[in-house]
Amino acid sequence: MLPVSKCCAQPGPARPPKRRKQPLNSLDNCPRARVFAPASVGNFIVGFDVLGAAIRPASGELLGDIVDISTATLPHLRLVGRWAHAVPAEPGHNLAWLAAQAVARGRGLEQPRWSVVLEKGLPVGSGLGSSSASAVAGAVAAAAWLDGLARLAWPDFERWRADHWLELLDAAGSAEAHAAGAAHLDNVVPCLVGGLQLVHGRTNHRLPWPSDLKLVLCSPQLQLTTKAARAVLPAQLDLGSAVDHSARLATFVHALHTHNSRLLATSLVDTIAEPHRAGLVQGFGAVKSAAAATGAVACSLSGAGPAVLAVAPAGCAPAVADAMAAAFAGFASAATTWVCDIDYQGARQVDSHVTGQ
Repeated sequence: MLPVSKCCAQPGPARPPKRRKQPLNSLDNCPRARVFAPASVGNFIVGFDVLGAAIRPASGELLGDIVDISTATLPHLRLVGRWAHAVPAEPGHNLAWLAAQAVARGRGLEQPRWSVVLEKGLPVGSGLGSSSASAVAGAVAAAAWLDGLARLAWPDFERWRADHWLELLDAAGSAEAHAAGAAHLDNVVPCLVGGLQLVHGRTNHRLPWPSDLKLVLCSPQLQLTTKAARAVLPAQLDLGSAVDHSARLATFVHALHTHNSRLLATSLVDTIAEPHRAGLVQGFGAVKSAAAATGAVACSLSGAGPAVLAVAPAGCAPAVADAMAAAFAGFASAATTWVCDIDYQGARQVDSHVTGQ
């Protein structure tokens, strides 16, 4: 069994070609790799399992997970950060470790001598893409460490990441599947490469987003796993529901490309998951009403929940955030809010002094 310490403040169908096996002692001088992966919103209201967005608080704070990999005498996993207590300390069940290990095995390395430190900045089962953040940060940090990647300027790192696209996607997706039962790439893809993404299998398309609209996230102190939230969904849709959903998704994409704010607002309605999942989040109806009353143009669950996403004009976004938190408080549930923009970078290198929330 691998040594573990815990410190708390409280797959795609084809793999890239395998590289020639590398003796472990050739990795002894690999530089430290430190990677941040942002929070993300799966489904993005109208795109069940096919739309997702990486998000960043407008305040400038980092909201996501960080994985730090360095050379060690023995393989070692350490957990730190506000939410370290909420994730598995056993490497075989830790998503950052599993994703890193998937990268190593894809390169013919069974067990590199590395220290993997996961700084857990996102709550688990929150609807903020927590599992994807750990998996993506682990995969990218592992690939960077194995490549001996120095700290790069952003354009150079972005090119390096693009060159490793399928390797990173498959490794992070396999770890995500360990947590959710299947690789839901609507979180993994935007977390990895940023932006609002339309995802179909291993292909993706970045969509434009209006700069005058903010994403307001309200996260109550509740936990709801993706597996539990998927269990309440019907196995099949009737034809009328399927047609309505398809029309809304197509209208949403058209509205983005034509800068039609009215169409965007009317299309952002979840008729697939929200009707079945709303009852899993106490106070959701009141929170949604509060968001609408203070100027939000759309509101629904963020991913599988329990976090709630509202889309609001920049001028009223802070009031929307306050109203949503107050509505949750009425149900004896404290909530944290963020007024966010789309994160267009995705996973990226960070310096040693940079920490997540």
